[in-house]
Amino acid sequence: MSLVRAKKHLGQHFLTDKKIAARIVDGLVHTDQYREVLEVGPGMGILSDILLDRDYLDTFLIDIDVESYEFLKDKYPQLGARLINGDFLALDLSSIFKGKYAVIGNFPYNISSQILFKILDNREHVVEMVGMFQKEVAERCASKSGTKEYGILSVLIQAYYDIEYLFTVKPGTFNPPPKVNSGVIRLSRNKIDTLPCDEKLFWRTVKAGFNQRRKTLRNALSGVVSKDRMDDHFFFDKRAEQLSVDQFIELTQHLTKLMS
Repeated sequence: MSLVRAKKHLGQHFLTDKKIAARIVDGLVHTDQYREVLEVGPGMGILSDILLDRDYLDTFLIDIDVESYEFLKDKYPQLGARLINGDFLALDLSSIFKGKYAVIGNFPYNISSQILFKILDNREHVVEMVGMFQKEVAERCASKSGTKEYGILSVLIQAYYDIEYLFTVKPGTFNPPPKVNSGVIRLSRNKIDTLPCDEKLFWRTVKAGFNQRRKTLRNALSGVVSKDRMDDHFFFDKRAEQLSVDQFIELTQHLTKLMS
């Protein structure tokens, strides 16, 4: 069985340290809430080996790389239809999973944000995610208000998930080694089914606020609600990075009143 070549255009960096792989899989701690888990971008299966040894999990693999898919098909003939050659970002997850499930992976760094938004879009069913990202992205997701790392992903993820930064991984544990450190995070779905505000407006407000993060929200949100409808609420004189998730919810509730 020939090895798979890492492809730069797919952002592939294959993890080679089995101890790190075991730590990533051990990050799945809420397995009483689901049985099915989807690994994204398994490459040559260093995480898959461990996942498939866990008989309390039904493991699915998806890889966009045909070479990886063929390699894994030979390695794990027992998977059958649970091995998918396709694009995770384009996959209709509801066609595969009918209940709750988890997502895990050493994710390609060039599509990190898109992967996280895909998980957010499927938050009603993805109850846990353990993933390795570029350290900067992992830290950004876990950052708190008032820091320069705090941004759109921080707010949206923390609105729906509890997040933990688990550990840092050095470049030497990959082939080929990336030029940056990596970070592993765990997302655990919180108890909030829907936010106590207009969720579409919440998302729009968060994105507008951070897209012009150096401006006060009075200026940054002028495309959401016209300035002449804004009042003297103190949130409007703050910048997006100064507001917590709960304060963004409160701001959204206030905007709804102003727009009615």
